[in-house]
Amino acid sequence: MGGVYGEDLMAKYVAMGMRMIILGTGEEKYHLILTDAAKRYPDQMRILLRYDDELAKSIYAGCDMFLMPSRYEPCGLGQMIALRYGTVPIVRKTGGLTDTVMNYNTNTGRGTGFVFDDYTAGALVDCLHRAREIFRDARKWKRLMQAGMVAAQQAM
Repeated sequence: MGGVYGEDLMAKYVAMGMRMIILGTGEEKYHLILTDAAKRYPDQMRILLRYDDELAKSIYAGCDMFLMPSRYEPCGLGQMIALRYGTVPIVRKTGGLTDTVMNYNTNTGRGTGFVFDDYTAGALVDCLHRAREIFRDARKWKRLMQAGMVAAQQAM
């Protein structure tokens, strides 16, 4: 299967030491892939196939990163909510995601999140590696979080 989803990608997340929670619904084929992955990696992954606004707020507030690898996204509120909570968005360069998330620049320290171009698992994993490297530097990560919160406040 092409794109940014699939069994190989889930194994890469786990190998990177990431933990993931997915809340919401979508296409049935992704429900099956993600449910299977959550069964294979119960300590690293949870999937909740439902709408729950209150739980979503807790997840935004408690996560370090928000992953939105959309093929197409005309607007996108998820990344804006994440920025408000200080959760760093990782998004694909498309539509409203491009307009609202400024890719982190390691040379200048400026940005509000991480952006990748190609709708491929490889591009997503490379972006996750970049994010993880900055996450390891608490001072840089805090500045990135704060920049996102300021950007979200200014956008309101």
